[in-house]
Amino acid sequence: MASQLQGFLSRLCRTRYHTPYLPSSVSLIQFSTLQVTSNTLMDKPTDNQIKIPSNFNEHDVLNQLSDLLPIRCSTLISKPFTEKSPKEQLKTRAVDGFLSPGEKLRGVFIQRLRGKAAIELALTNVGIDLTIDIVSEVVNRGNLGGEAMVVFFNWAVKQPTIRQDVDTYNVIIKALGRRKFIDFMVEVLKDMHFQGISPNYETLYLVMDSFIKAHQVSKAIQMFRNLDEFGGKCDTESLNVLLQCLCQRSHVGAANSFFNAMKGKIPFNCMTYNVIIGGWSKYGKIDEMESCLKAMVADGFSPNCLTFSHLIEGLGRADRIDDAVAVFHHMEEKGCVPDANVYNALISNFISTGDFNETMKYYNAMVSGNCEPDMNTYTKLIVAFLKARKVADALEMLDEMVGRGIIPTTGAITSFIEPLCQFGPPYASMMIYKKARKVGCGISLRAYKLLLMRLSRFGKCGMLLNLWDEMQESGYSSDTEVYEYVINGLCNIGQLETAVLVMEESLRKGFCPSRLICSKLNNKLLASNKVERAYKLFLKIKVARQNDNARRFWRANGWHF
Repeated sequence: MASQLQGFLSRLCRTRYHTPYLPSSVSLIQFSTLQVTSNTLMDKPTDNQIKIPSNFNEHDVLNQLSDLLPIRCSTLISKPFTEKSPKEQLKTRAVDGFLSPGEKLRGVFIQRLRGKAAIELALTNVGIDLTIDIVSEVVNRGNLGGEAMVVFFNWAVKQPTIRQDVDTYNVIIKALGRRKFIDFMVEVLKDMHFQGISPNYETLYLVMDSFIKAHQVSKAIQMFRNLDEFGGKCDTESLNVLLQCLCQRSHVGAANSFFNAMKGKIPFNCMTYNVIIGGWSKYGKIDEMESCLKAMVADGFSPNCLTFSHLIEGLGRADRIDDAVAVFHHMEEKGCVPDANVYNALISNFISTGDFNETMKYYNAMVSGNCEPDMNTYTKLIVAFLKARKVADALEMLDEMVGRGIIPTTGAITSFIEPLCQFGPPYASMMIYKKARKVGCGISLRAYKLLLMRLSRFGKCGMLLNLWDEMQESGYSSDTEVYEYVINGLCNIGQLETAVLVMEESLRKGFCPSRLICSKLNNKLLASNKVERAYKLFLKIKVARQNDNARRFWRANGWHF
């Protein structure tokens, strides 16, 4: 070993990499007792030391280093930086075949290409059949910046498969507004007007809501006044859209002030008054609701079912349930037939007081009065029964809902399962899940995780594994949380070997369960005298946790590997 090191150092002193700052005698004393003569810090290298041998090869030096030190040679070889041409930057790897079209397009911006021409060429070379759904996926998912989103959209509208109309522009306006890229959204509006495309009321709603959501109410009002510059019109429908956005974002006072300022300048309709009354009803402001109702009648508009539903809702929020019932009967006396919105408002008032007898009384009156209940009616009733732990009544109402041909939405099923997973065994929640699957209702990933968590806690591993398979059949992939629930359930019933297999599968896929779950499984294995199995699993978990920590560090620094 010493002879090899001496020979290597003697060759190294003759190379072109001689440096006076690290003399070989100083570095050698720390690792060996050999006496090797060398130049001091003030000495100059001789001609023989500077002369490069004709048969010198840098790779031989690295090979000798790899023999002396436990470092792989491949990790030390570095390639000098060279400026790549745009065509060389556009080369993509074949390993991206598992990515979705949207992920491939977003991956172009991770390369940080220089210039819009290089970016557009890279997007074209991805080679996918672009659709409006893919465009929506690219701009709504991931973490693209405002400039990158606009560059991608400008490229997308040039493709022959994408129509350059107002619906296409609404996609990018909604995405930019959702992430509060207000300046870029305004630029898209200007470009839209420059292209001769006039905004519709949906566009106006997206723009106004984005301004208000970003707490820029004054700019939203200013945008309304300057709609002519973007191809819009300051008419009654546009005013209703602005007022609705203000009321939905809890700016009822600003909406009422602007409503009063526009009186006499823009003609109002019944919907204009209903928007303001609905905004005050959310806060139970009875005086403001009554004054707006009087102004509505004075302008010659008769209250309709939507007006009465807002009045009943506001009275209920002000704890004036009897007055709300009196309004309900008063509208019946006037010959105004209540619709589903009116009944829903009245049912919500009684649900808030916990009076289920009155709730079912008006529900039965609704059904017998030839007024068909809607999705909101059944959702309010079922969620109220579940929160009051009236599970049998909730299941009966769900059967009636499905019997009327109303299919619950994915969000509604999640809202049904969530309160059931907070108390009692998982049988009722599994019944709702099976009924929803039977009628073809979609199940969300959150609902699956809630069911897995509940089954895991009660040790129902047969049902848990079947539900896990059904979740994967539905197109959902397992993550760390899912693996933790499965491992915890298997540990609870003593299926340690199966739990170890699931743990190893999660580690292979790059998911590292929490320390609590890993500790629980290791303790169970040690208690069962499976010390060797526990030790091997411990080593695998240790490596996986190191990789997970490294991955977190990479992503925290913007390195997506």
